[in-house]
Amino acid sequence: MSHNRNDCRIYVGNLPPDIRTKDIQDLFYKFGKVTFVDLKNRRGPPFAFVEFEDPRDADDAVHARDGYDYDGYRLRVEFPRGGGPSGHRGRGGGDRGRNRGPPARRSQFRVLVTGLPPSGSWQDLKDHMREAGDVCFADAFKDGSGVVEFLRYEDMKYAIKKLDDSRFRSHEGEVSYIRVKEDRGGSDRRSGGRSRSRSYSPRRRGSPTYSPVRRSYSRSRSHS
Repeated sequence: MSHNRNDCRIYVGNLPPDIRTKDIQDLFYKFGKVTFVDLKNRRGPPFAFVEFEDPRDADDAVHARDGYDYDGYRLRVEFPRGGGPSGHRGRGGGDRGRNRGPPARRSQFRVLVTGLPPSGSWQDLKDHMREAGDVCFADAFKDGSGVVEFLRYEDMKYAIKKLDDSRFRSHEGEVSYIRVKEDRGGSDRRSGGRSRSRSYSPRRRGSPTYSPVRRSYSRSRSHS
């Protein structure tokens, strides 16, 4: 399927003066395949245009990276005028509609996350949990809890083993230690959600957004 180029293209502003093309690629590769980065840094404050293969990945990148603190610079990430899925502008809620592409995939391989900081969003949670594998759904709630669904059972088990009691950092810089366990009840908690992911985004293990830091105390419960 061919896409309008503007639907796949995002603007990135308020970049640090020493930013490199590779740095921008590192900022956005996790959202999907980046086809082109056009960095403008010859005169004046640097800015860039980033193009994705899929417009849904561009939309996810705008929601996750607009306002992101990068090396002390709060990034401005948005669609160029007239661009974006369904004429999207700026930041929006998790229930944003899309007129293209399939609906979100759901999975029975679900974990319950507790201990999120007040500013922790579904985007932050999704970024954090991608270390374990392919996340197909994420949601965060006002009570500091959240749910994450993986495409594969082994990724869910890996998340429980490696990310339970890991150091979580929100896009606003708030830090907390989160607990991760299997959501055996499978209850639908979405009514109080801050927002939710509606697209599948693969993530390879390694190089997490926030490196897990173990607490010093020992825990009696083992991870099997």
